[in-house]
Amino acid sequence: MWLVLVFVLSELLRRYLPAPPPCRQTPAIAMQVAALFHLAFPVRDLSEARGFYGGLLGCPEGRSSPSWIDFDFHGHQIVAHLAPDECGPRHTNTGTSEVDGEAVPVRHFGAVLSMADWEQLADKLKRAGTRFLIEPQVRFKGQVGEQATMFFLDPSGNALEFKAFGDLGQLFAK
Repeated sequence: MWLVLVFVLSELLRRYLPAPPPCRQTPAIAMQVAALFHLAFPVRDLSEARGFYGGLLGCPEGRSSPSWIDFDFHGHQIVAHLAPDECGPRHTNTGTSEVDGEAVPVRHFGAVLSMADWEQLADKLKRAGTRFLIEPQVRFKGQVGEQATMFFLDPSGNALEFKAFGDLGQLFAK
């Protein structure tokens, strides 16, 4: 949950502060504008991760080595580390928490997108035959915090959530 919160906070900063410089500029320059988030996670195969994060999700690739790959995840740095022993059901099946009648994976990360970008991603994932843990849907309909959401796994079993708000002001509303 805290990972989603960090991504959400970063998204708010990006929306209400001047746009950060393009990703290809040095992080020191970008850091003058807004804080960026870094997340490292295990994958069982780097080529699989490259195809999923770089290909399917469209995250530009940064530096890499034989044991890790940096990706630009909506302006934030995520790093896929080759650690096959840390992947699989024993490590990724960490339980769920009920949210608006759905079993949400406790361990997950993702991003808050614009509604248009969320809809485009949902369509792209459906066309690619993605198996959703939670199908693209709107939760908390008619309530404070109404949001579009979807959950799915990467090839190594890491859970991702992408969400969008019709009114971003609802993000932290009570």
